[in-house]
Amino acid sequence: MSEVGRPSDSDVLLAVDIQNDFCPGGALAVPGGDAVISIANRLGGVFENVVLTQDWHPAKHFSFFSSHAGKAPFDSVEMPYGRQVLWPEHCVQGSKGADFHAGLDLPHASLIVRKGFRREIDSYSAFFENDGATPTGLAGYLRQRRLSRIFLCGLATDFCVHYSALDALKECFETVVIEDACRAMDLGGSLDTAMSAMREAGAVIIRSAALIE
Repeated sequence: MSEVGRPSDSDVLLAVDIQNDFCPGGALAVPGGDAVISIANRLGGVFENVVLTQDWHPAKHFSFFSSHAGKAPFDSVEMPYGRQVLWPEHCVQGSKGADFHAGLDLPHASLIVRKGFRREIDSYSAFFENDGATPTGLAGYLRQRRLSRIFLCGLATDFCVHYSALDALKECFETVVIEDACRAMDLGGSLDTAMSAMREAGAVIIRSAALIE
């Protein structure tokens, strides 16, 4: 565990996709996904700055397996931007599944970043669509507010948290992943792959006890 110190006014908690469809009972439930909620709420108590991300797909999104004849959940296809995992329909705009979990209590969040709202392209990262080029605007927002260090929690470790961390580092933000405040899909070893990639890219991995009593 690395020593990161107490959060300051230049730090931000980025809570990724803590939505009904990613929690138990949801359309694309992350195993144990609801376990991050109480930790995220406690973390919110020590961060002045909080940003939320929200998966926000139109119906018939191209990342849904149902948009591809003969495909099943978790198959993959080639898209113009690369290989795409095909998901069950989830986080459809305006649906209950797309809502933040009712137990999430981060009322002082200053920004909600919606992603995946373009039908033809998926978006894991809080910073860019999956083409790696179409920005969400988050980097500019953080820079304008002089927020330089990002602490990540949420769902899922091996997809949206993973890609958000890598893009945060590419955008030259100090990046800290709060491991026990995240949960993973772990498809075919994807959790180990993601953790290794984040560490190798320069992310600091901690547990929430480093920040909260």
